Amino acid sequence: MKKARLVKSTVAVTLAAVMLAGCGGGSASSNSGGSGSSSGGGSGTGGGAAAPSGEEVTISVMVWDRGNAAPGTTPEDNTLTDYIKQNMKEKYNINVEYVSVPRSSSDDKVNIMMAGGNAPDIIFTYSQNLFNNFAQNGGLADLTAAYEANGENLKKNQGEIQSMGQYDGKQYAILKQRGLEMPRHLGFIRKDWLDAMGMEIPKTKEDLAAYLQAVKDQNPGGVDKVIPWAMSGRADTEKNYLTFVSSYVDLPTDKDAYVYNEVYMAVAPGAIDGIRKLNEFYNAGLISQDFATDTTEDIYKAQVSAGNVGFFVDDTGGTSWDLMSILYSATGKTAFVPVQCFNLSDGSYRSVYEPRYGMYVMVPKTSEAKVDACLKYLDWMSDPEVAENIAYTPEHQRDDAGVPIALTEAQLFEKGYPGTLDDLSIVNGFLEWMSNKDSVVSYWSQSQAVEWEDKAWFENYYDVMNVGKFRYPTYPFISDAEANYGKNIEDMMVEYVYRLISCSTSEFDALQQAEYSNLQNAGLQQILDARAEYYDANVK
Repeated sequence: MKKARLVKSTVAVTLAAVMLAGCGGGSASSNSGGSGSSSGGGSGTGGGAAAPSGEEVTISVMVWDRGNAAPGTTPEDNTLTDYIKQNMKEKYNINVEYVSVPRSSSDDKVNIMMAGGNAPDIIFTYSQNLFNNFAQNGGLADLTAAYEANGENLKKNQGEIQSMGQYDGKQYAILKQRGLEMPRHLGFIRKDWLDAMGMEIPKTKEDLAAYLQAVKDQNPGGVDKVIPWAMSGRADTEKNYLTFVSSYVDLPTDKDAYVYNEVYMAVAPGAIDGIRKLNEFYNAGLISQDFATDTTEDIYKAQVSAGNVGFFVDDTGGTSWDLMSILYSATGKTAFVPVQCFNLSDGSYRSVYEPRYGMYVMVPKTSEAKVDACLKYLDWMSDPEVAENIAYTPEHQRDDAGVPIALTEAQLFEKGYPGTLDDLSIVNGFLEWMSNKDSVVSYWSQSQAVEWEDKAWFENYYDVMNVGKFRYPTYPFISDAEANYGKNIEDMMVEYVYRLISCSTSEFDALQQAEYSNLQNAGLQQILDARAEYYDANVK
């Protein structure tokens, strides 16, 4: 999906360009700095017993540049990169050099480097489209043998997701395992407003509709310009409407769920009923009247954080927590609680979680002579102890619940660490404590230093977000139609829904037919047909 979902590149890569001579790497880099120690996991080197040093080799590794390096350091050279370099040198006689890529344009930059034949030996992307393009055009090194020979930790810790890195029966990418499992989106409702109106927390869409109408009629918070349901018109995300609309869609088979995944959910059978209901809400004044023009979501954020909103849907954690934190700072309370009320036709819920895999980590064809060294690097990072040391620094401590304690940015900078440690952990984001409710609640309520709610709030938050856990089926396949038309269709789909929500009721049917025709003309049906054909031929 957009934003938190896979980002699809718009730049095509040709076989001729990808196969140009040249490879990443260069002279050996400095290996100063120590490995440190961790109260959470012994020496902090991880990866099992030390392997005998082999022939010296230098590999270059991509790293994101977010502009938050500690003063006097760079994304390529800091305390954390020194820790990694030292361990790789001591364990495998591998010298590691880093090549920084701007985070905001990383896919385009990787495309350019691949076309020029000067990409680092290890590159990565969240885009299945980009990976598929590289693999299809012969731009990637075959990792199959190197994975079998050097992937002990990878197989043990995340072997079940590695099929997504295969193309034509060969392993061309190592998939990163995501961290803490959370649904992509979640609804939040004002509990104090419910109490003031004598209403219970909604369990169904009908309950929610009654609450929204009551908020409009009664304005229980006594606020200026009360907004029952706040939305924005941000064009790169479907978070505002997707969960509600999808609750009108039945997915009786895996094939249905695959064909109409989140990208194409708005045109699945039944989805139009959900969009029509949102249009009714909008025309009844229950949804932000200016949402469609709020493309930067500045108005939306200001409305929620000012306390004028009765209900909203946003990312689980992230933006939603930021808004509640601002509201707390301004008023001394938030009173928002998480809610699951978008019931399916059978009364259950569908709370969509991300796939367990995240980034595609690849080795360019020009670096195929270094695949064994690259797989040793990735396999070492797969070890949970190593992953924890990178994500929290090798010198981190744990709290009483066994949860790593994150350093503040000021503390990181003082010690020469980058502001985003996890950027260097490109293989394994899942740590043992993440599978334990008490530890997760401790992480939220203590380690994150959240002042606006107590432990009980986060216990309820954990329970609510785990209701109706669902993942769309995924397969290592991108059709030509999706590669050619998918990005445009994805953008058009959001506009399709926004226009239908915000039009007049009398215009709805005619506008829907016209907008749907535009989607079809842009290649929508070809994409859906290709997905169905793939499922029938390869999965069914």
